Amino acid sequence: MKVLVIGSGGREHALAWKLAQSPLLTKLYAAPGNPGIAEEAELVALDAEDHSAVIAFCRDTGVDFVVVGPEAPLVAGLADDLRDAGFAVFGPSRAAAQLEGSKGFTKDICARYNIPTGAYQRFTAAEPAKAYVREQGAPIVVKADGLAAGKGVTVAMTLDEALAAIDDCFAGAFGSAGAEVVVEAYLDGEEASFFCLSDGKTALALATAQDHKRVGDGDTGPNTGGMGAYSPAPVMTDEMVARTMTEIIEPTIRGMAESGFPFTGVFFAGLMITEKGPELIEYNVRFGDPECQVLMMRLKSDLLPILYAAATGTLDEVSAEWRDDVALTVVMASKGYPAAYDKGTPIRHLPAGGETGRVFHAGTAMRDGQLVATGGRVLNLTATGRTVAEAQARAYALVDQVEWENGFCRRDIGWQAIERG
Repeated sequence: MKVLVIGSGGREHALAWKLAQSPLLTKLYAAPGNPGIAEEAELVALDAEDHSAVIAFCRDTGVDFVVVGPEAPLVAGLADDLRDAGFAVFGPSRAAAQLEGSKGFTKDICARYNIPTGAYQRFTAAEPAKAYVREQGAPIVVKADGLAAGKGVTVAMTLDEALAAIDDCFAGAFGSAGAEVVVEAYLDGEEASFFCLSDGKTALALATAQDHKRVGDGDTGPNTGGMGAYSPAPVMTDEMVARTMTEIIEPTIRGMAESGFPFTGVFFAGLMITEKGPELIEYNVRFGDPECQVLMMRLKSDLLPILYAAATGTLDEVSAEWRDDVALTVVMASKGYPAAYDKGTPIRHLPAGGETGRVFHAGTAMRDGQLVATGGRVLNLTATGRTVAEAQARAYALVDQVEWENGFCRRDIGWQAIERG
């Protein structure tokens, strides 16, 4: 099978690395890819926004299957156009991708199908949103409705913080994503990420992870796209996984189908485990980043037939087997992230990794023979171990071998699991 992976981040590097191991693969392409992905796939200079160019490339090279990594091309309907052209695609339609593309859409689906989530209101102007916040009090959560690269969410612990977040959204801090705002109840508990494939009718539970969204140690500072993750998440017991499937995932699959938007691809459910049980914070319609990196390190099964089954309605014919080991990844980011940061800073040395460790590239490029950092989140130093503590020690041993003056990371990824003992 000839496969094309769309994307250039750490998630796509992890997917390409895992897909490259498949005995079913004859050729792997990645567009546009990055220097890490180049070790696994042939890079193609395609713009995912140019759907006709992507289709033409697939036709010219005989691509059999397209795996769309990031959310933006899915929300823009790339999967629809590829399917219309006759290609098998892993990733939801534009209509189904609204689960990530519009937080209000997701909240409405939850309300309609009794899926547990925080109470909410949607607003298209600042003053009514502020009035609602004053009425509800803090803590409270303010979200830009659209795609904001993981940065459009403010968990406001004070009224002033919530009011400022509303102003930011409507002042254009997140572009068109903030034209509508969702204000929702603050959920108290422990966060977890749950991944599940769907072919529109069947669900295949994958694995759990825990992300670390805030930029600083001890979960301090602003939200980011994710500063590290580990899998599995101890808070997601067998009981919590079963409840998540029956109370959240299965009603969503049913509800999307009934609404005329059958969902194929991966559900990435951001959960809060509260006193009541699992409650949905939000859906993403692609593998998490950096959660995908730890999932791929733990997946024992061949990834390619599993993704293909989700894309072709045959998910009931496959299963996924997981290693018992814990996987943990630490994100190295450019100093200043998630605010302004310098681009093009040199990365002079990367560790080799080995049997228990890998370096996934998230925001890198080659310039005149020198590896440079081009993004906010740049490297994922990822390791496995029998325990969270062992995986953590191995991941930070990799971090300490990186020679990149402009890089920084959190030093406490996995702290909740280690504290739990």
